[in-house]
Amino acid sequence: MKKNIELIMFDLDGTLVDSMKDIAKAGNFTLENFGLMKKSVQEITSYVGEGREHLVKKLLGDKQGFLKEAISVFGEYYKKHSSDSSILYPNVKKVLEYFKDKKKVVISNKNHEEVVSNLKSLAIYDYFENIIGGDEVECKKPSPFHLCKTMQGFHVNEKKSIMVGDMDIDILAGKNAGILTCAVTYGVSKKEDIIRAEPDFIIDDIGKLRDIIS
Repeated sequence: MKKNIELIMFDLDGTLVDSMKDIAKAGNFTLENFGLMKKSVQEITSYVGEGREHLVKKLLGDKQGFLKEAISVFGEYYKKHSSDSSILYPNVKKVLEYFKDKKKVVISNKNHEEVVSNLKSLAIYDYFENIIGGDEVECKKPSPFHLCKTMQGFHVNEKKSIMVGDMDIDILAGKNAGILTCAVTYGVSKKEDIIRAEPDFIIDDIGKLRDIIS
């Protein structure tokens, strides 16, 4: 049976947008800047999800002495190249259009400016009523803070809200907020990590949201 949902909250990277090549390029640019060895796209991708500082810390490993400068280098490069190779996952635009009468929000641990840049470059910015980046809130996912604040702002209760994401932190944030959760399997996270988080729904194509939400 379809769920009567008024508010859909989406993660960005790994859910709506495949941005891994651009993130990896920014990561390797940062490593090269400090004379460190480059890493594979797969390895850098495994650092994605908890915000810029976490990603750069993982990039540097035991070379944390210039963390602040490295975060700045990564940020400046990515600001200019955040959409060079990024693409929408299949059926994303069709789903956003299908749910054009629903309230839709992007909640990402990525910096707000980067989220906006991605959405605008891929021509889906106007589908969303609000965009929340990880630099705008004290508590990133899996904290429910930004989800709860969003529901309050739109006067929508927990039973009519859903969080859609590709990582366990997205699902945990939704659960912590007391709302329905839907995991997608095509993104960054390993499927076993998604299953372990126990989402209400698991889909391999975001188009299948149309079978879940009325």
